[in-house]
Order: sequence, then structure tokens, then C-alpha cells
Amino acid sequence: MPRSLIALAIAAAFGVSAGTAHALDLLEAVRTAAAIDPVVASAQAQLQASRERINQANALLLPTVSATSNDGLNLVDNNWTAPPARRRFDSQSLNLIGTQPLFRPIYRETLKQSELSTQVYEAQLAAARQDLILRVAQAYFDVLSAQDALTVVRAQKQAFSEQFASAKRNFEVGTATITDQQEAQSRLDLTRSQEVAFENDLQVKRALLAQLLGRPVDELNTLKTNVDITPPQAARENEWAAVARAQNLQVLQAELQAEIAKREIQKQRYGHYPTVDLALQTGVGRSTAGQTTAAAIGAKSYFGQAQLQFALPIYSGGSVDSKVREAIALQSSSESNLETSRRTAEQSARQTFLGVKSGLEQVRALTAAERSSQLALESNQLGYQVGVRINIDVLNAAQQLFSTQRDLAFARYGVVLNSLKLLGTAGDLTEQEVMRVNALLEPPRTPPPTITPEDNRPVMSGDPLMQDGAGKPAGPPGAANANRAPTDRGGRAAQPGAPAVSSGTRVLPPPPPVIAPATPATSR
Repeated sequence: MPRSLIALAIAAAFGVSAGTAHALDLLEAVRTAAAIDPVVASAQAQLQASRERINQANALLLPTVSATSNDGLNLVDNNWTAPPARRRFDSQSLNLIGTQPLFRPIYRETLKQSELSTQVYEAQLAAARQDLILRVAQAYFDVLSAQDALTVVRAQKQAFSEQFASAKRNFEVGTATITDQQEAQSRLDLTRSQEVAFENDLQVKRALLAQLLGRPVDELNTLKTNVDITPPQAARENEWAAVARAQNLQVLQAELQAEIAKREIQKQRYGHYPTVDLALQTGVGRSTAGQTTAAAIGAKSYFGQAQLQFALPIYSGGSVDSKVREAIALQSSSESNLETSRRTAEQSARQTFLGVKSGLEQVRALTAAERSSQLALESNQLGYQVGVRINIDVLNAAQQLFSTQRDLAFARYGVVLNSLKLLGTAGDLTEQEVMRVNALLEPPRTPPPTITPEDNRPVMSGDPLMQDGAGKPAGPPGAANANRAPTDRGGRAAQPGAPAVSSGTRVLPPPPPVIAPATPATSR
């Protein structure tokens, strides 16, 4: 069957970028983590141990051969002879014993259960590898999200710094009130605190990814830009739920456990059955003469025998019946666990599918909101220049634009992650799917944001900025009121010379590509 359950909307329109030698892509990150991940290593070791248990169960059905040897000193005193005869002699023997089970149904059930247990551990290993892909992808895109958030907040800080400088100059010349300066100062201080929080978040996210990879993380490839978005079809939700109910790896493990429990019932019932073994024995013995010699001393003998051993249990204190009842109860429990796994997988598939669908819709809405927020900012800047908008209007418009850009970046990464999780619910998340997502990445166009050293961070209060402007107005005390226009909303006249707040610029690149689910496979 085709391995892909999610169609990359227009991945064929883009080739895989060669990338820089220092940028890490998602595929390399997954492969690096897989080589050192302890969870995957543990699952591999458990699988190897389960395969050995198959050999152990199979050995119960094969012949067993053993050899025994005896070397003794014998003393014989016959007091019934006249005179009594005393003899002392050495004796040696060598025996070879072989046993072949002919009818041992318990052994055969043990072998079948061992084979099923190995399949369980194979599913656990596949689940561990899927989980690793999701953990690495989550950590990878968390770093990209943190980088974008830090980039946005720094651009926001720059814009608010410019607006604060403009308000400060206008207040000094008497064309604005102290309120404009205080509002800009408040937004600037808040943005600086957000910058510290986002820097800390970026450090934490990089540390988590570095822990998975076993080495420090520098640059990461980012998502490509200018890609159309294809939403999933709503009718596919039921198909994904059906596939997850049948093919989810947790469901597969539960099905195998239920089958093992079912066989355990019959295995315990075999405790009432007879057993048949074939036993073969051959050997050689001899004795040496001692102080006295008799006819039977000093002889060598050979012997061999074949036996068909039959054993029928008659009464065992009721332990067999008790074990059967225990196995029946455990089998009922395993069936309940299987149904729970199926319901969980189905719910997870529906939830993830809706997450992909709503994420795609959110990306479209935020893309439109970004354009409208940019226009709103430019309109407020123009209105601020002609006197129909005040400083707080520009600050609010800028705040809205930056928040929209940050939310848009988060939404794009969320769509990619939910798409991978949707594959995981269907039990079909493999390295091949990672390669498909990796084809949507490209080397970073700009260096990743750096972390500001703690000693170089600006003061969060308004001391270096606020007090200078608040205490040194350039004009006379009534200058601000004298120049105020009647329609001024904030006690400030028109500002023809006010600087633009990042007008016409983009903090983040255009929308990167996202992927949308297509028709799920119905068989493995």
C-alpha cells in the first residue's frame, strides 16, 4: 500500500534545497536522535530478548540428551559362605539418555505465545520510533517558533522605541502631551520584559532539542515560503478514524495481547491433558577384580532401552481449574483494554484531523489578518501625521500587527506537527514521511536571533528615558495647550514630522508551506 497518508499540497513544485553546511534539517535531526535515543534502544533490546524466548519455547519441543558417568569402589562381604568371602572391586559406568516429547500441547501454546509476544515488541519498537519522530519534530519546530517569537518581539521593541523617541521629541517642543510619551514608554518596557521571556524560552527549547540530539544546536532549516494551502475534506474524518481504529500501533499491541490472553485459557486447560514422551537410554559398565575374584567380577556389560512414557494428571488440588478461571478473567480484561485502545485511537485521530483542518483555516485567516493589520498600521500612522489619530492608536495597531505575525508563525508550525501526529494515529509515521516534510524546509535566509547577555540587558524602568523627557520641556509651560487643535483627542496637535513605525516592512517572511491530509490508506 502507499505509505503516505498525507499529501503534501504542492511539494512537487519545490525541490529540496542544498542548504548550508551548518544548518540542521529535520531529517538529520531525526536520524541523529535515533542513534542515541535510550527509549528506542530499550525497545530494541526488549525485542531481541523476546526473540530469544521464541528459541527457548521451541527448545521445549526438541529432544534433550544427557550423559551420566559413575566411578565407584565396591566392598562385598558374603557371610553366608564358608569361609565368608570378602571382595573389593572398582566399577565404572557411562550412560546416554535422550528424551523426545511426543504430545505436549502446553509447550506448543507456549511457542505460539512467544511468537505473538515478539510481534508485540515489534509494535512497541515501531511506536518508540514514531514517538521519537514526534518528539524531535516537536522540539525542532518549537525552536523555530521561539526564534520567530523573539524576532517579532525585537522588531516590536524597535518600533516602540521609535514611537517613544517621536513622542519625546514632540513633548520637548510642546506639540504633544506627556501622556503620549508615557504610553510609548509603557509599551516599550512591556516589550522589553517580553523579550527577556522569549529569550529564556528560546534557550530552553534549544536545550531540549540539544538533549535529543546529544549535541548543541546552532542554525536550523526553516519552512519555505509562498505556498498555497489545500484544506482537507471534511468527509475524510471518518476514514481517518476507521484507519486509526484498525492500524494504530497501540491498538495493534492490544490486539496481540488479547490473542495471547485467549491462548492462555487453552494453555491452562491443557493441564488436564496427558503427556507422552519417548525416552531412550544406552550405556556401558564394567568392574575390575580386587583382592579376591569371583565370576561376576571383572565383567563388562552393555545395555540399552526404549520407553514410551505416558502421564495422566488425575488430581492436582483444583489448581488447574483455578488457573483456567484466572486466564478467562485476564482475557476479559485484555478485551476491555483493546476496546479502550481503539476508542482512544479513534478519538485521537478525529481530534488531530480537526486540528489540521482548523490549523489550515487559522493560517488562512491570520494571513488575511496580517495584511489587514499592516494596512491598519499604515492608516494609523498617516492619521497620526495629520492629527486624526493619537499615539495610542499607532501603538495598538503596531501591537496587533506583531501579535498577528507571531500567531501566524505558530499556526504554520502547528499544522505541520498535527499532520505528523495524524500519521502517527494511523500507525504510518515513518522516516519516509519525515523526508516529505523535510523537502519543505530551506536554509535560513537570516541568522537566528542571538541571546542578549544578561549584563547588557536594558533597564526595565523608565529611568533613563522617562525622567529625561518628563523633567525638561523645551517650551513655556503653556506651549502644549496653546498649540493644541480643537479636534485633538489626546491633548496633542497634528504631527507632520512623526516617524513611521516600521511602515511597509515585514518582520517575518511570507507564509511558509503547510501540508494537508489526503485520503488515508485502509490497509497496511
